[in-house]
Amino acid sequence: MFGFTTFLSLDNLPHVARICTQFLEAENIPVLAWPAYSPDMSPIEHVWDALDRRIRQRVSVPANIQQLRTAIEEEWTNIPQATINNLINSMRRRCVALREANGGHTRY
Repeated sequence: MFGFTTFLSLDNLPHVARICTQFLEAENIPVLAWPAYSPDMSPIEHVWDALDRRIRQRVSVPANIQQLRTAIEEEWTNIPQATINNLINSMRRRCVALREANGGHTRY
């Protein structure tokens, strides 16, 4: 309908309700299951790391919740799109590396 493919990535969910699984199947939403103990395979983990580094590098560190919320919003919008694109574009290499490592440690 929109000209792109959608899939859902589940990061080794130990508990998932049957109704959720049934919904995904009924809606023909493919599920990409991540291996256990592979949070490094999820691009969002690297985005969280970049966000954390950006906040810690600010001239003034947030002193309260409101300042932290503001800092997060500002730094989130300032993460370069190229960073996000690089993470997305690295997924094929990440998956190949994980497969070659038989689900073990990779350089990612």
